[in-house]
Amino acid sequence: MALKHVFSEIRLRHKTLRNRMVFGAHTTNMARNGLPGDQHLAYYRERAMGGAAMIVVEPMPVHPSAVLTRGSFRHSSDDVIAPFARLTQACKAEGAVMIQQLYHVGAHGDWDNSWHANWSPSGGPSYHDNDGSHPMSVEEIEQVIEGFVAAAVRCRKVGFDGVEVWAAYHCLLDQFWTPFSNRRTDDWGGSLENRTRLSREILRRIRSACGDDFIIGLSINDDAEGSVCLDRDEMVEIVALHDAEGLMDYVTVGSGSYFDFYKLLPSFQYPENLGVDLAERLKAAGLKTLVTAEANIRTPENANEVLGAGRADLVSIVRGQIADPHLVNKAREDRLEDIRGCLSCNQQCWGRRGRDYYISCLINPSAGHEHLWGGDRFTPAKTRKTVLVVGGGPAGLEAARVAAERGHKVTLAEAAPDLGGQFRLAGLQPRRAQITDLIAWYGRQLDKLGVDLRFNAYLDADDIAGIGADEVVLSTGAQPPGTGFQKALPHVPELPGLDGNVWSAEDVMGRAARLGRRVIVLDEGGQWRGIGTAWFIAEAGHEVTIVTPDAMIAKELYRSATDLPARRTLAGLGARFVTESAIVRWSDAGAEVLNPLTGEVSGIAADSLVLATGNVADMTIAEDLRGRGIAYRLIGDAHAPRLAAAAIYDGRKLGLEL
Repeated sequence: MALKHVFSEIRLRHKTLRNRMVFGAHTTNMARNGLPGDQHLAYYRERAMGGAAMIVVEPMPVHPSAVLTRGSFRHSSDDVIAPFARLTQACKAEGAVMIQQLYHVGAHGDWDNSWHANWSPSGGPSYHDNDGSHPMSVEEIEQVIEGFVAAAVRCRKVGFDGVEVWAAYHCLLDQFWTPFSNRRTDDWGGSLENRTRLSREILRRIRSACGDDFIIGLSINDDAEGSVCLDRDEMVEIVALHDAEGLMDYVTVGSGSYFDFYKLLPSFQYPENLGVDLAERLKAAGLKTLVTAEANIRTPENANEVLGAGRADLVSIVRGQIADPHLVNKAREDRLEDIRGCLSCNQQCWGRRGRDYYISCLINPSAGHEHLWGGDRFTPAKTRKTVLVVGGGPAGLEAARVAAERGHKVTLAEAAPDLGGQFRLAGLQPRRAQITDLIAWYGRQLDKLGVDLRFNAYLDADDIAGIGADEVVLSTGAQPPGTGFQKALPHVPELPGLDGNVWSAEDVMGRAARLGRRVIVLDEGGQWRGIGTAWFIAEAGHEVTIVTPDAMIAKELYRSATDLPARRTLAGLGARFVTESAIVRWSDAGAEVLNPLTGEVSGIAADSLVLATGNVADMTIAEDLRGRGIAYRLIGDAHAPRLAAAAIYDGRKLGLEL
């Protein structure tokens, strides 16, 4: 087996893990009224079926002051026992060892959700919002310890094999560890022994209350570059102190913190294997406890390399198993080419969670919908049909794949010489080759399924009528309107001066644009379409100015925790940012720019203008078919221009309905 290190068993206290792959803790935000339901059960069961050796279910708050999100579970309540018992039984029946994470975020809570003041060692500031926190009394420290222990006992009753105590990302326990946030002068502050007293006492009491046949893990993080964070030597010392007392069975190492939240959920903008450096240091320290590395370990190949080099004992791949819940089994069966690789985009996992929705996945819309769609698997169609899909963008690719998986005879006609549509152009932006990898994955899957792929095949209504398919699916996408219309100027239907050197973002990424030295990118979306195109232009050596009506550049990327790295990169390339502005005229001299806050109009000298404004659906073929009375189904941007996640969702949903 090529991945022999991944697929070797390992003993974790009283359990033997069937491989070294963990599906680590992350907030799905699926709880309803504080309880896990069918959505939770189906989501985790799918990953257990997919081969994950150990699943760490999202965190359980241990105290009223620990509640963080709307989707948090009920704290301090036996009401969770029965519904969680269903979940653990279902996942354990599939062979997974089941753990639940227990947490308290300390100063970084959310009063609007908890209805409780944030608690912390010394009353430090929240990095979640602008609230302050309450310095805990000794009696309140005892309440939190009891809360952790009671939650662990509840987990044992539920059927969990153990718990993972959260001490990462500058949460409450890390706040006690860190001198910046722990200014106490009593037995809970000062010396290392005092600063670690809380975490050690929690672990010690959990062991006493739950017994020897119960796994205890500790979650920590690596944010050594943070000016007030603990460095790696200090983290090794702290973990070693806990290990010397035999307090835990494994330690999980992530990256980032509340001081650098972007590394906590590292996107494609960051190097892979971020959590491995500290994990390797812990391994070198000769600890008895097992070490799990996580944070941007995307693939089984990466995991195998980390394990084979002895840098960790276990590897947690979270987003990769959200994107493909059967990643582990596919790797075990030497079907690496069939794994649907995570894009590290954060758009539907953290992006939806950050908007207080339940999580999903851009490339796997079954995530969060397993209870509705029967998992990430397909049942044969009752009646097999011939299906014609027109357009090979993300919506058409997914519709064709799912229809073929269900037994339909599928033809996909693409007007271009390659699959992917405008999604392929996104994959040509800097550091976004994972998108083109995904498109290649679709090509392989469609070949295996026997889909009739036709390239350079522009079909009109006559062609479609002549094919005579049982089902016609239009995935013809959207196009730039060519008007320069800006939502910021709704009374101006067309930007004056469009006959100059003006291009769309698609022109640039499709290599059709002929840009001058000085380029303005008008970005009205705040998404990667404009930001990634500006990055591409700047890397090519042009002087770039980004004009946006938003109060900040890359506004919509905030929800996916990719905005700050994007701005940092653009600033490093010399890009100029002009916010809260609209372009009122373009000419050979450049752009006239309006600041709507003051009404002032100023000029920006430039040679070329690139428009990243709203696209419009291409309804040409749909209108022709409607006129002929030929039935069709409309998906993706042809239905309504949106992000790729919506297009793939449309394709999946339609493929299941055919």
